[in-house]
Amino acid sequence: MIRPKLSLQRPLAILGAALIGLTGAVAVAGPASAHHTTITAVADCDRLTGERVITWKVENSERNKAVTLKKVTADPSTDVTVPVKGSKAVPLEGSVIRKGGSVLAVQRVPGDTKSAKLTVFGKWKKNGQEATNDGSINLAADSSCVPTPTCVDVNKAKYSHTFDGPKGTATVKLDGDLPLCGEGKQWFTLVSYFAPRPQFATPQYVYGTPDSNWIGGTQTEITLNVEIPDCHTQVDLIWGGKDQVIDELVEGGKRYDNKKLGSSGAPGNRSKGPQGWYNGGSKSCTTPASTFASNCDGSVAVSLSNDGKISKYAVEFEVKGENGFTKKVSVPAGKADTSVVVPAADAGKIEVLVDGKVVENGTYSWQRPEDCPLPVVTTKADCKDFALTVSNPEGGLPVKATFTYGDKNETRTVASGSSETVTFKASKAESALVALPDLDLEMEAVYTPEGNCGGGGAGGEEPGLPVTGAAAGGIAAGAIALLIAGAVLFVIARRRRVTFTA
Repeated sequence: MIRPKLSLQRPLAILGAALIGLTGAVAVAGPASAHHTTITAVADCDRLTGERVITWKVENSERNKAVTLKKVTADPSTDVTVPVKGSKAVPLEGSVIRKGGSVLAVQRVPGDTKSAKLTVFGKWKKNGQEATNDGSINLAADSSCVPTPTCVDVNKAKYSHTFDGPKGTATVKLDGDLPLCGEGKQWFTLVSYFAPRPQFATPQYVYGTPDSNWIGGTQTEITLNVEIPDCHTQVDLIWGGKDQVIDELVEGGKRYDNKKLGSSGAPGNRSKGPQGWYNGGSKSCTTPASTFASNCDGSVAVSLSNDGKISKYAVEFEVKGENGFTKKVSVPAGKADTSVVVPAADAGKIEVLVDGKVVENGTYSWQRPEDCPLPVVTTKADCKDFALTVSNPEGGLPVKATFTYGDKNETRTVASGSSETVTFKASKAESALVALPDLDLEMEAVYTPEGNCGGGGAGGEEPGLPVTGAAAGGIAAGAIALLIAGAVLFVIARRRRVTFTA
Protein backbone atom coordinates (compact mmCIF):
# COMPACT_ATOMS: atom_id res chain seq x y z
CA MET A 1 0.00 0.00 0.00
CA ILE A 2 1.43 3.24 -0.95
CA ARG A 3 1.01 6.08 1.70
CA PRO A 4 0.46 9.61 0.36
CA LYS A 5 3.12 12.24 1.02
CA LEU A 6 2.03 14.90 3.60
CA SER A 7 2.51 18.66 2.82
CA LEU A 8 3.21 21.38 5.52
CA GLN A 9 1.48 24.21 3.57
CA ARG A 10 -2.05 23.75 4.92
CA PRO A 11 -1.18 23.41 8.68
CA LEU A 12 0.85 26.60 8.49
CA ALA A 13 -2.05 28.49 6.91
CA ILE A 14 -4.43 27.38 9.67
CA LEU A 15 -1.96 28.40 12.42
CA GLY A 16 -1.50 31.83 10.84
CA ALA A 17 -5.24 32.38 10.75
CA ALA A 18 -5.55 31.42 14.40
CA LEU A 19 -2.84 33.87 15.43
CA ILE A 20 -4.46 36.67 13.51
CA GLY A 21 -7.77 35.98 15.28
CA LEU A 22 -6.21 36.05 18.71
CA THR A 23 -4.46 39.34 17.98
CA GLY A 24 -7.77 41.00 16.97
CA ALA A 25 -9.44 39.92 20.17
CA VAL A 26 -6.77 41.51 22.36
CA ALA A 27 -6.96 44.75 20.45
CA VAL A 28 -10.76 45.09 20.97
CA ALA A 29 -10.45 44.25 24.63
CA GLY A 30 -7.72 46.88 25.25
CA PRO A 31 -8.50 50.29 26.91
CA ALA A 32 -7.88 52.28 23.70
CA SER A 33 -8.03 55.87 25.23
CA ALA A 34 -11.15 55.35 27.44
CA HIS A 35 -9.81 57.50 30.34
CA HIS A 36 -11.44 60.93 30.91
CA THR A 37 -12.84 63.42 33.43
CA THR A 38 -16.32 64.82 33.39
CA ILE A 39 -16.60 68.53 34.30
CA THR A 40 -19.87 70.19 35.26
CA ALA A 41 -20.63 73.44 37.11
CA VAL A 42 -23.24 75.43 39.00
CA ALA A 43 -23.09 79.17 39.91
CA ASP A 44 -24.39 81.45 42.63
CA CYS A 45 -24.04 85.15 43.54
CA ASP A 46 -22.22 86.43 46.61
CA ARG A 47 -24.32 89.49 47.50
CA LEU A 48 -21.73 90.77 49.92
CA THR A 49 -19.01 91.06 47.28
CA GLY A 50 -21.00 91.08 44.07
CA GLU A 51 -19.01 88.12 42.68
CA ARG A 52 -20.18 85.00 40.85
CA VAL A 53 -19.26 81.86 42.76
CA ILE A 54 -18.83 78.88 40.39
CA THR A 55 -18.63 75.36 41.86
CA TRP A 56 -16.89 73.03 39.44
CA LYS A 57 -17.43 69.27 39.78
CA VAL A 58 -14.62 67.17 38.24
CA GLU A 59 -15.41 63.43 38.08
CA ASN A 60 -12.95 60.55 37.43
CA SER A 61 -14.43 58.17 34.85
CA GLU A 62 -12.19 55.33 35.87
CA ARG A 63 -13.52 53.13 38.62
CA ASN A 64 -10.27 51.32 39.24
CA LYS A 65 -7.70 54.06 38.72
CA ALA A 66 -7.04 57.38 40.46
CA VAL A 67 -6.30 60.46 38.35
CA THR A 68 -3.91 63.26 39.08
CA LEU A 69 -4.89 66.70 37.70
CA LYS A 70 -1.58 67.87 36.32
CA LYS A 71 -2.75 71.15 34.85
CA VAL A 72 -5.85 73.29 35.37
CA THR A 73 -6.68 76.28 33.15
CA ALA A 74 -9.59 78.61 33.99
CA ASP A 75 -11.28 81.28 31.87
CA PRO A 76 -11.69 83.87 33.39
CA SER A 77 -8.26 83.35 34.84
CA THR A 78 -8.99 83.36 38.57
CA ASP A 79 -8.04 80.86 41.25
CA VAL A 80 -9.81 77.51 41.30
CA THR A 81 -9.48 75.90 44.74
CA VAL A 82 -10.75 72.89 46.64
CA PRO A 83 -12.22 73.75 50.07
CA VAL A 84 -10.77 71.80 53.00
CA LYS A 85 -12.86 71.72 56.11
CA GLY A 86 -11.07 73.34 59.01
CA SER A 87 -8.11 74.32 56.87
CA LYS A 88 -7.08 76.55 54.04
CA ALA A 89 -8.33 75.66 50.56
CA VAL A 90 -5.86 74.02 48.18
CA PRO A 91 -5.48 74.52 44.42
CA LEU A 92 -7.40 72.22 42.12
CA GLU A 93 -4.25 71.78 40.04
CA GLY A 94 -2.26 68.88 41.53
CA SER A 95 -5.27 67.31 43.20
CA VAL A 96 -5.77 63.52 43.01
CA ILE A 97 -9.22 62.17 42.37
CA ARG A 98 -9.76 58.67 43.66
CA LYS A 99 -11.00 55.98 41.31
CA GLY A 100 -14.62 56.58 40.34
CA GLY A 101 -14.66 59.66 42.58
CA SER A 102 -15.08 63.38 42.12
CA VAL A 103 -13.92 66.68 43.59
CA LEU A 104 -15.62 70.04 44.04
CA ALA A 105 -13.64 73.18 43.31
CA VAL A 106 -14.66 76.82 43.73
CA GLN A 107 -13.89 79.71 41.44
CA ARG A 108 -14.87 83.39 41.98
CA VAL A 109 -15.39 85.61 38.95
CA PRO A 110 -16.70 89.19 38.51
CA GLY A 111 -20.47 89.63 38.84
CA ASP A 112 -20.91 90.70 35.21
CA THR A 113 -19.11 87.59 33.78
CA LYS A 114 -21.15 86.10 30.93
CA SER A 115 -19.55 82.61 30.76
CA ALA A 116 -16.74 80.53 32.31
CA LYS A 117 -14.65 77.53 31.18
CA LEU A 118 -12.46 75.03 33.02
CA THR A 119 -9.90 72.84 31.25
CA VAL A 120 -8.26 69.93 33.09
CA PHE A 121 -5.30 67.76 32.00
CA GLY A 122 -5.29 64.45 33.98
CA LYS A 123 -2.94 61.45 34.21
CA TRP A 124 -3.89 57.96 35.41
CA LYS A 125 -1.29 55.91 37.26
CA LYS A 126 -1.37 52.64 35.39
CA ASN A 127 0.17 52.51 31.94
CA GLY A 128 0.52 56.33 31.98
CA GLN A 129 -2.88 57.09 30.36
CA GLU A 130 -3.71 60.84 30.17
CA ALA A 131 -6.51 63.03 28.85
CA THR A 132 -7.51 66.70 28.58
CA ASN A 133 -11.14 67.54 29.25
CA ASP A 134 -13.07 70.77 29.74
CA GLY A 135 -16.40 72.02 30.90
CA SER A 136 -18.18 75.38 30.71
CA ILE A 137 -21.12 77.30 32.16
CA ASN A 138 -23.27 80.07 30.63
CA LEU A 139 -23.91 82.94 33.07
CA ALA A 140 -25.57 85.37 30.66
CA ALA A 141 -29.04 84.04 31.39
CA ASP A 142 -28.85 85.34 34.98
CA SER A 143 -29.18 88.97 35.94
CA SER A 144 -26.03 90.83 36.81
CA CYS A 145 -24.66 89.94 40.21
CA VAL A 146 -24.20 93.01 42.39
CA PRO A 147 -23.48 93.36 46.09
CA THR A 148 -26.37 93.85 48.47
CA PRO A 149 -26.11 97.59 49.27
CA THR A 150 -25.46 98.79 52.79
CA CYS A 151 -26.03 102.48 51.94
CA VAL A 152 -27.43 104.66 49.17
CA ASP A 153 -25.29 106.77 46.87
CA VAL A 154 -26.21 110.44 47.38
CA ASN A 155 -26.53 110.88 43.61
CA LYS A 156 -29.05 108.03 43.33
CA ALA A 157 -31.06 108.41 46.52
CA LYS A 158 -34.85 108.81 46.39
CA TYR A 159 -36.98 110.86 48.77
CA SER A 160 -40.56 111.55 49.80
CA HIS A 161 -41.90 114.94 50.91
CA THR A 162 -44.91 116.78 52.29
CA PHE A 163 -45.69 120.45 51.61
CA ASP A 164 -48.13 123.01 53.06
CA GLY A 165 -47.60 126.31 51.28
CA PRO A 166 -50.17 128.46 53.15
CA LYS A 167 -48.64 127.40 56.48
CA GLY A 168 -45.02 127.52 55.29
CA THR A 169 -44.10 123.97 56.34
CA ALA A 170 -42.56 120.95 54.60
CA THR A 171 -40.88 117.63 55.40
CA VAL A 172 -38.41 115.57 53.37
CA LYS A 173 -37.56 111.90 54.09
CA LEU A 174 -35.02 109.50 52.60
CA ASP A 175 -36.75 106.50 51.05
CA GLY A 176 -35.83 102.97 52.15
CA ASP A 177 -33.98 101.69 55.20
CA LEU A 178 -30.42 102.50 54.14
CA PRO A 179 -28.58 105.76 54.93
CA LEU A 180 -26.64 107.84 52.44
CA CYS A 181 -23.15 106.47 51.82
CA GLY A 182 -20.12 107.93 53.54
CA GLU A 183 -20.13 111.66 54.18
CA GLY A 184 -22.79 112.30 51.54
CA LYS A 185 -25.37 115.02 52.33
CA GLN A 186 -28.36 116.29 50.40
CA TRP A 187 -29.64 119.79 51.20
CA PHE A 188 -33.22 121.02 50.85
CA THR A 189 -34.56 124.57 51.34
CA LEU A 190 -37.96 126.17 51.94
CA VAL A 191 -38.29 129.84 50.92
CA SER A 192 -41.16 132.36 50.84
CA TYR A 193 -41.57 135.52 48.77
CA PHE A 194 -43.49 138.77 48.58
CA ALA A 195 -45.51 138.61 45.36
CA PRO A 196 -47.49 141.25 43.42
CA ARG A 197 -50.47 138.98 42.83
CA PRO A 198 -51.93 135.72 44.20
CA GLN A 199 -50.91 134.01 40.94
CA PHE A 200 -47.35 133.73 39.68
CA ALA A 201 -46.09 137.18 38.74
CA THR A 202 -42.88 139.16 39.01
CA PRO A 203 -41.07 140.82 40.62
CA GLN A 204 -40.88 138.75 43.82
CA TYR A 205 -38.69 139.38 46.86
CA VAL A 206 -37.54 136.92 49.53
CA TYR A 207 -39.46 137.33 52.77
CA GLY A 208 -37.69 136.62 56.04
CA THR A 209 -35.02 133.91 56.22
CA PRO A 210 -35.22 130.70 54.14
CA ASP A 211 -35.04 127.45 56.14
CA SER A 212 -32.43 124.97 54.94
CA ASN A 213 -31.35 121.53 56.24
CA TRP A 214 -29.71 118.33 54.99
CA ILE A 215 -30.19 114.57 54.99
CA GLY A 216 -27.15 112.38 55.58
CA GLY A 217 -25.65 109.87 58.01
CA THR A 218 -28.20 108.96 60.66
CA GLN A 219 -30.36 112.00 59.80
CA THR A 220 -32.86 110.61 57.31
CA GLU A 221 -35.78 113.04 57.76
CA ILE A 222 -36.03 116.83 58.15
CA THR A 223 -38.76 119.44 58.80
CA LEU A 224 -38.60 122.94 57.31
CA ASN A 225 -40.56 126.06 58.37
CA VAL A 226 -40.66 129.62 57.02
CA GLU A 227 -42.63 132.74 57.91
CA ILE A 228 -45.28 133.75 55.36
CA PRO A 229 -45.97 137.45 54.60
CA ASP A 230 -49.46 138.74 55.38
CA CYS A 231 -50.06 139.45 51.72
CA HIS A 232 -49.66 137.86 48.27
CA THR A 233 -46.89 135.27 48.42
CA GLN A 234 -45.07 132.43 46.72
CA VAL A 235 -43.56 129.51 48.67
CA ASP A 236 -41.05 127.06 47.11
CA LEU A 237 -39.54 123.77 48.36
CA ILE A 238 -36.31 123.40 46.43
CA TRP A 239 -33.47 120.93 45.91
CA GLY A 240 -30.27 122.36 47.37
CA GLY A 241 -29.04 124.69 50.10
CA LYS A 242 -29.38 128.43 50.65
CA ASP A 243 -26.86 129.04 47.89
CA GLN A 244 -29.59 127.95 45.46
CA VAL A 245 -32.07 130.59 46.67
CA ILE A 246 -32.92 133.32 44.13
CA ASP A 247 -33.24 136.56 46.11
CA GLU A 248 -35.35 138.33 43.48
CA LEU A 249 -37.51 136.66 40.86
CA VAL A 250 -37.65 139.16 38.02
CA GLU A 251 -39.02 139.18 34.51
CA GLY A 252 -36.70 137.15 32.29
CA GLY A 253 -34.52 136.14 35.26
CA LYS A 254 -33.55 132.80 36.76
CA ARG A 255 -36.19 130.27 37.84
CA TYR A 256 -36.14 127.14 40.01
CA ASP A 257 -37.76 125.00 37.30
CA ASN A 258 -37.18 121.29 38.07
CA LYS A 259 -35.32 122.08 41.29
CA LYS A 260 -38.74 122.33 42.93
CA LEU A 261 -39.61 119.07 44.64
CA GLY A 262 -42.46 117.26 42.94
CA SER A 263 -41.41 118.51 39.48
CA SER A 264 -41.58 116.26 36.45
CA GLY A 265 -37.84 116.45 35.75
CA ALA A 266 -34.59 115.93 37.65
CA PRO A 267 -33.66 116.54 40.35
CA GLY A 268 -37.09 117.49 41.69
CA ASN A 269 -38.63 114.24 40.48
CA ARG A 270 -36.35 112.27 42.80
CA SER A 271 -38.75 113.15 45.61
CA LYS A 272 -42.32 111.91 45.56
CA GLY A 273 -45.10 114.02 46.97
CA PRO A 274 -47.27 117.05 46.14
CA GLN A 275 -45.99 119.90 44.03
CA GLY A 276 -43.58 121.84 46.19
CA TRP A 277 -44.74 125.34 45.26
CA TYR A 278 -47.63 127.63 46.22
CA ASN A 279 -49.05 130.99 45.12
CA GLY A 280 -51.71 132.79 47.17
CA GLY A 281 -52.47 135.44 49.75
CA SER A 282 -55.53 137.62 50.19
CA LYS A 283 -54.17 141.15 49.99
CA SER A 284 -51.56 143.26 48.30
CA CYS A 285 -48.01 143.50 49.62
CA THR A 286 -48.33 147.25 50.12
CA THR A 287 -49.41 149.51 52.99
CA PRO A 288 -51.43 152.32 51.40
CA ALA A 289 -52.44 155.00 53.88
CA SER A 290 -53.65 158.58 53.74
CA THR A 291 -53.84 161.51 56.14
CA PHE A 292 -55.56 164.85 55.70
CA ALA A 293 -54.86 168.41 56.84
CA SER A 294 -57.43 171.18 56.42
CA ASN A 295 -56.15 174.64 55.51
CA CYS A 296 -57.73 177.91 56.60
CA ASP A 297 -58.50 178.75 52.96
CA GLY A 298 -60.79 175.69 52.69
CA SER A 299 -58.38 173.46 50.82
CA VAL A 300 -57.19 170.07 52.09
CA ALA A 301 -53.64 168.73 51.87
CA VAL A 302 -53.64 164.95 51.34
CA SER A 303 -50.59 162.90 52.38
CA LEU A 304 -50.19 159.48 50.75
CA SER A 305 -47.80 156.86 52.17
CA ASN A 306 -46.60 153.35 51.32
CA ASP A 307 -44.02 152.58 54.00
CA GLY A 308 -45.33 149.66 56.07
CA LYS A 309 -43.61 146.36 56.92
CA ILE A 310 -45.04 144.57 53.90
CA SER A 311 -44.63 147.44 51.44
CA LYS A 312 -42.64 146.03 48.55
CA TYR A 313 -44.39 147.49 45.51
CA ALA A 314 -45.41 150.93 44.27
CA VAL A 315 -49.02 151.95 44.98
CA GLU A 316 -51.21 153.76 42.47
CA PHE A 317 -53.37 156.17 44.50
CA GLU A 318 -56.38 158.09 43.20
CA VAL A 319 -57.62 161.13 45.12
CA LYS A 320 -61.19 162.19 44.36
CA GLY A 321 -63.03 165.32 45.44
CA GLU A 322 -66.33 167.00 44.63
CA ASN A 323 -67.18 168.56 41.27
CA GLY A 324 -65.20 165.94 39.36
CA PHE A 325 -61.83 166.64 40.96
CA THR A 326 -59.41 163.67 40.60
CA LYS A 327 -55.67 163.16 40.73
CA LYS A 328 -53.57 159.98 40.44
CA VAL A 329 -50.23 159.55 42.19
CA SER A 330 -47.78 156.59 42.21
CA VAL A 331 -45.95 156.19 45.53
CA PRO A 332 -42.92 153.83 45.59
CA ALA A 333 -42.42 151.28 48.35
CA GLY A 334 -41.16 152.86 51.54
CA LYS A 335 -42.05 156.39 50.40
CA ALA A 336 -44.67 159.10 50.98
CA ASP A 337 -46.14 161.86 48.83
CA THR A 338 -47.59 165.19 49.95
CA SER A 339 -48.21 166.78 46.58
CA VAL A 340 -52.00 166.50 46.44
CA VAL A 341 -54.03 169.53 47.53
CA VAL A 342 -57.78 169.47 47.01
CA PRO A 343 -59.11 173.01 46.36
CA ALA A 344 -61.68 174.48 48.71
CA ALA A 345 -64.42 174.24 46.09
CA ASP A 346 -63.90 170.45 45.87
CA ALA A 347 -63.04 169.61 49.47
CA GLY A 348 -66.56 168.99 50.75
CA LYS A 349 -65.96 165.24 50.43
CA ILE A 350 -62.65 163.60 49.60
CA GLU A 351 -61.91 159.92 48.91
CA VAL A 352 -58.55 158.14 48.52
CA LEU A 353 -58.73 154.92 46.46
CA VAL A 354 -56.36 152.10 45.49
CA ASP A 355 -57.47 149.63 42.82
CA GLY A 356 -60.89 151.25 42.84
CA LYS A 357 -61.45 150.73 46.58
CA VAL A 358 -61.37 153.36 49.28
CA VAL A 359 -58.41 152.77 51.58
CA GLU A 360 -58.91 152.44 55.32
CA ASN A 361 -59.74 155.85 56.83
CA GLY A 362 -59.60 157.25 53.30
CA THR A 363 -62.70 159.52 53.46
CA TYR A 364 -62.55 163.14 54.67
CA SER A 365 -64.32 166.50 54.58
CA TRP A 366 -62.77 169.94 55.19
CA GLN A 367 -62.83 171.09 58.81
CA ARG A 368 -61.90 174.57 59.92
CA PRO A 369 -58.55 174.47 61.74
CA GLU A 370 -58.64 175.79 65.28
CA ASP A 371 -55.73 178.14 64.68
CA CYS A 372 -57.38 180.02 61.82
CA PRO A 373 -57.84 183.79 62.72
CA LEU A 374 -61.48 184.84 63.14
CA PRO A 375 -63.12 187.85 61.50
CA VAL A 376 -63.14 191.10 63.50
CA VAL A 377 -66.32 193.19 64.14
CA THR A 378 -66.04 196.93 64.83
CA THR A 379 -68.67 199.71 65.22
CA LYS A 380 -68.94 203.43 64.74
CA ALA A 381 -71.99 205.41 65.92
CA ASP A 382 -73.17 209.00 66.11
CA CYS A 383 -76.56 210.52 66.79
CA LYS A 384 -77.74 209.79 63.27
CA ASP A 385 -76.03 206.51 62.13
CA PHE A 386 -74.92 203.16 63.55
CA ALA A 387 -72.18 201.55 61.36
CA LEU A 388 -71.00 197.94 61.78
CA THR A 389 -67.93 196.52 59.99
CA VAL A 390 -66.74 192.87 59.56
CA SER A 391 -63.05 192.43 58.60
CA ASN A 392 -61.95 188.98 57.30
CA PRO A 393 -58.19 188.22 57.67
CA GLU A 394 -56.15 187.06 54.71
CA GLY A 395 -55.69 183.33 54.11
CA GLY A 396 -59.21 182.35 55.14
CA LEU A 397 -62.45 181.53 53.41
CA PRO A 398 -65.01 184.15 52.41
CA VAL A 399 -67.39 184.75 55.32
CA LYS A 400 -71.11 185.38 55.16
CA ALA A 401 -72.20 188.09 57.64
CA THR A 402 -75.76 189.05 58.60
CA PHE A 403 -76.31 192.48 60.24
CA THR A 404 -79.52 193.10 62.24
CA TYR A 405 -80.48 196.37 63.95
CA GLY A 406 -84.01 196.82 65.17
CA ASP A 407 -86.26 195.62 62.42
CA LYS A 408 -83.58 196.13 59.79
CA ASN A 409 -81.14 193.47 58.50
CA GLU A 410 -78.68 193.08 55.68
CA THR A 411 -76.35 190.29 54.50
CA ARG A 412 -72.87 190.63 53.07
CA THR A 413 -70.16 188.17 51.94
CA VAL A 414 -66.77 189.25 53.19
CA ALA A 415 -63.86 188.08 51.01
CA SER A 416 -60.56 186.99 52.50
CA GLY A 417 -58.39 190.02 53.27
CA SER A 418 -61.25 192.54 52.93
CA SER A 419 -64.02 194.23 54.97
CA GLU A 420 -67.73 194.90 54.62
CA THR A 421 -69.60 197.74 56.42
CA VAL A 422 -73.37 198.17 56.88
CA THR A 423 -74.75 201.50 58.19
CA PHE A 424 -78.16 201.75 59.84
CA LYS A 425 -80.10 204.94 60.75
CA ALA A 426 -79.94 205.40 64.50
CA SER A 427 -83.11 204.41 66.32
CA LYS A 428 -84.22 203.61 69.82
CA ALA A 429 -82.75 200.08 69.53
CA GLU A 430 -79.86 199.85 71.94
CA SER A 431 -77.85 197.12 70.15
CA ALA A 432 -77.24 195.37 66.84
CA LEU A 433 -76.56 191.68 66.08
CA VAL A 434 -73.83 190.46 63.72
CA ALA A 435 -74.14 186.74 62.78
CA LEU A 436 -71.47 184.66 61.00
CA PRO A 437 -73.37 181.45 60.19
CA ASP A 438 -70.43 179.82 58.36
CA LEU A 439 -68.50 179.97 61.62
CA ASP A 440 -71.51 179.33 63.85
CA LEU A 441 -70.91 182.67 65.62
CA GLU A 442 -73.13 185.59 66.72
CA MET A 443 -71.98 188.95 68.19
CA GLU A 444 -74.03 191.77 69.79
CA ALA A 445 -72.84 195.37 69.50
CA VAL A 446 -74.27 198.17 71.70
CA TYR A 447 -75.21 201.45 70.08
CA THR A 448 -73.00 204.08 71.70
CA PRO A 449 -73.11 207.30 69.70
CA GLU A 450 -70.35 209.83 69.84
CA GLY A 451 -71.22 213.04 71.71
CA ASN A 452 -74.41 214.03 73.53
CA CYS A 453 -77.51 213.36 71.47
CA GLY A 454 -79.75 215.60 73.72
CA GLY A 455 -79.65 213.34 76.76
CA GLY A 456 -82.35 211.10 75.40
CA GLY A 457 -80.02 208.38 74.22
CA ALA A 458 -80.46 206.82 70.81
CA GLY A 459 -83.15 208.51 68.82
CA GLY A 460 -83.69 211.07 71.63
CA GLU A 461 -84.22 214.82 71.45
CA GLU A 462 -82.04 216.99 69.38
CA PRO A 463 -78.92 217.80 71.36
CA GLY A 464 -78.91 221.13 73.21
CA LEU A 465 -76.52 223.90 72.81
CA PRO A 466 -72.89 223.22 73.31
CA VAL A 467 -71.73 223.45 76.87
CA THR A 468 -69.16 226.18 77.46
CA GLY A 469 -66.99 227.33 80.31
CA ALA A 470 -65.38 225.19 82.94
CA ALA A 471 -67.85 222.40 82.41
CA ALA A 472 -66.96 222.21 78.78
CA GLY A 473 -63.63 220.60 79.50
CA GLY A 474 -65.26 217.78 81.49
CA ILE A 475 -67.83 217.24 78.81
CA ALA A 476 -65.14 217.09 76.17
CA ALA A 477 -63.21 214.51 78.19
CA GLY A 478 -66.31 212.36 78.56
CA ALA A 479 -66.96 212.59 74.85
CA ILE A 480 -63.47 211.36 74.08
CA ALA A 481 -63.94 208.40 76.42
CA LEU A 482 -67.20 207.49 74.73
CA LEU A 483 -65.53 207.72 71.32
CA ILE A 484 -62.83 205.31 72.39
CA ALA A 485 -65.33 202.89 73.85
CA GLY A 486 -67.37 202.88 70.66
CA ALA A 487 -64.39 201.82 68.63
CA VAL A 488 -63.42 198.87 70.82
CA LEU A 489 -63.42 195.36 69.23
CA PHE A 490 -66.19 193.23 70.65
CA VAL A 491 -65.54 189.81 72.08
CA ILE A 492 -66.67 186.96 69.84
CA ALA A 493 -68.60 184.12 71.44
CA ARG A 494 -69.88 180.87 69.81
CA ARG A 495 -73.66 180.71 69.84
CA ARG A 496 -73.98 183.17 72.61
CA ARG A 497 -74.46 186.90 72.74
CA VAL A 498 -72.19 189.24 74.64
CA THR A 499 -73.48 192.80 75.13
CA PHE A 500 -71.00 195.56 75.19
CA THR A 501 -71.92 198.98 76.64
CA ALA A 502 -69.88 202.14 76.59
